[in-house]
Amino acid sequence: GWKEAINTTIINFNNEKMQITWAARELFPGENVSFSYTFDGGKHKVWKPCPTYLLDQDYNSGCLFKTEGPTLAISIRNSNGSEELFSKILKSDFYIKPNRPENVTFFWKADTVTVSCNKPERALTCLRLELQYKSKFDKEWQSRTSKCCSVGEQGFDPRKCYSFRVRLKRLVPYCNVVNYSSDWEAETFWRNGTLLDSCDDDIKSQSNTVIVLSCLLAVLLMMLTLLILLCKWQRLQKSVMPAIPDPKYIFADLFNEHNGNFQEWIDKTHHAVVQTKLEYEEQECIIEAESQQEDKNSDKQGPQEKIFTFSGAAENNDPKSAQIACLMPTSNAIPSFAGFQILMNDDMYVML
Repeated sequence: GWKEAINTTIINFNNEKMQITWAARELFPGENVSFSYTFDGGKHKVWKPCPTYLLDQDYNSGCLFKTEGPTLAISIRNSNGSEELFSKILKSDFYIKPNRPENVTFFWKADTVTVSCNKPERALTCLRLELQYKSKFDKEWQSRTSKCCSVGEQGFDPRKCYSFRVRLKRLVPYCNVVNYSSDWEAETFWRNGTLLDSCDDDIKSQSNTVIVLSCLLAVLLMMLTLLILLCKWQRLQKSVMPAIPDPKYIFADLFNEHNGNFQEWIDKTHHAVVQTKLEYEEQECIIEAESQQEDKNSDKQGPQEKIFTFSGAAENNDPKSAQIACLMPTSNAIPSFAGFQILMNDDMYVML
């Protein structure tokens, strides 16, 4: 019973080579055991010694030999072969690990990828073809399994670069007692039906685009910030240090017409101011000391100066007897009046 409880690892490489391994140091400490096998099923078995040992720190920990039949018997003995430490009979066909798929081809049409490989010579019904793929934006592999030896998948983006890998699997438990798969075929890189050396260029292009956009955004933000600061600085400068007016622009005619000759410029300017005052000089009002009245028949005469008499302060400083007379031009279009007299009584003016 103890001999059957020893754990061993059994692999039949594509029904061509057998590999049996055991934990030598844990199972048989201090003893370098021997291994023998046979594919004979009869009573008269012919045991063969292990042709190639696998070592673990100079201890025999496994054996590699050729597959010669479906039924295998193994035996592990002590170093001199006098005592059997472990024995087992098994079906070698239930421990097959297939080889990697051969002549793998890819067919890319629109968003569908179909992968196929050569058909193995034997045990075709026990094999499945597994396809795994991912883009550089996927964290995990996506898997798809189909009958040997073709598998297809849809939904691929022609703008992305994908990594593909395939392998063969044995069906469990109908064909194998252990879930063995082949090693992965060499990884390939595709984009829209074109075989690439790697997808690193795809990552670099994406990274370069992101870097360029980030730099442009940073530059725009810096320019906007500087513009805002400049506007605020100009406002602060104007409020703290007002600009001193340039006399060149205030006295443009002094520099342009008189070449800076101040005396010539001031004389001309003074003459222009005097002329302006004369042109817009208003008519004088004459303050008379005596009271006058208009001629009642003045409306029959032609254009003349009319005298309006106002009651005011006289020369004798009498506020009620003073008169103010203003000479105003008249014309026939303006009706004449007998006379206007404004009497000033205390603080009130009355027009008569």
